Amino acid sequence: MRLEFINKVKEKDVLGKSILTSEGQVLLRAGVELNNNYIDKLEELGVFYLYVEDERLEDVDVEDEKLTKLKQFTIRSMSNILANLHDCNGRKLKESLSNVEDMISYIIELGDVNKSLYDIQTYDNYTFIHSIDVCIMASFLGISAGYNQWDLKEIGVGAALHDVGKIKIPMTILNKKDKLTDKEFYEIKKHPIYGSQILKKNFAISNNIIKMVEQHHERVDGRGYPYGLNNKQITGAAKLVCICDVYDAVSNDRCYRKKFNPSDAYELILSGSGSSFDQSLVSYFKNTFAIYPLGCCVKLSNEVEGYVIKQNRGFPDRPVIRVLYDTKTKESIPAFEIDLLKNTNIIITTIV
Repeated sequence: MRLEFINKVKEKDVLGKSILTSEGQVLLRAGVELNNNYIDKLEELGVFYLYVEDERLEDVDVEDEKLTKLKQFTIRSMSNILANLHDCNGRKLKESLSNVEDMISYIIELGDVNKSLYDIQTYDNYTFIHSIDVCIMASFLGISAGYNQWDLKEIGVGAALHDVGKIKIPMTILNKKDKLTDKEFYEIKKHPIYGSQILKKNFAISNNIIKMVEQHHERVDGRGYPYGLNNKQITGAAKLVCICDVYDAVSNDRCYRKKFNPSDAYELILSGSGSSFDQSLVSYFKNTFAIYPLGCCVKLSNEVEGYVIKQNRGFPDRPVIRVLYDTKTKESIPAFEIDLLKNTNIIITTIV
């Protein structure tokens, strides 16, 4: 299947990957034939791209039905998790968190990172979606970094809860499109403290998780917040969640700014190695996540356009590309592939 911008999707294209709402419901299931009404409605809901079936790319498989279901359950449980945190109900909180832990267990056992990070969904509830995406990213990064299963579950739960303190921030501040005042920004910077305070009231939450929530905006050079901690004062798990939080945040549209393009978002993490972010974790990040998702169309420096069909581990910007048409005429040609790891004189210039 191929990843297509919404304005390039045509009637009778067949949806290749299910689309979720912000509440975890399936809005459109994979296999549905799209029409203009569907396409227009998806665009209204903030869906910018989606996967469609393409027999020329049938070996590009990005649908993980099991993980999609687990993510649905986890998104739906977030409201209960927040309610039980607020009520300090440890037993019910554990029950609600079980969905998060089930998802993490699946990632540890069977998860494929290339099928996990590009879910297509509406973005009318950014906070829940962001928290779950950071949880998934942190789980994969934790696996690469060599954390054991117990620690991975704590990292995943901490990542899912990292922004819980924002429930104490007025929505007028969280959703403000204009530049925040100094007073408003000061209040935003207190959400890790608020999160820590909320979690400390619940005996079901470990101190490790509390530290992740409290320190996920700290930076190794001491320029983060809320306390300005430096490298040795920040827990390893908090450093890990920090990287995933920043990458996911800048990779998505927000009310106050547009998202970064994939290469810029990736470069932000790499350029922060040793200053904003832990150097060893950035190396693991590079070996775990790719810049360009499977199925997306890219333009190369030799003016050829093609689709990403395979990632080269450790080389996030040098995937394998399948060329299907003549770039100038847009007419189909016999397919051929370019492995950018072997063709080092060619680079990706943009997503088409």
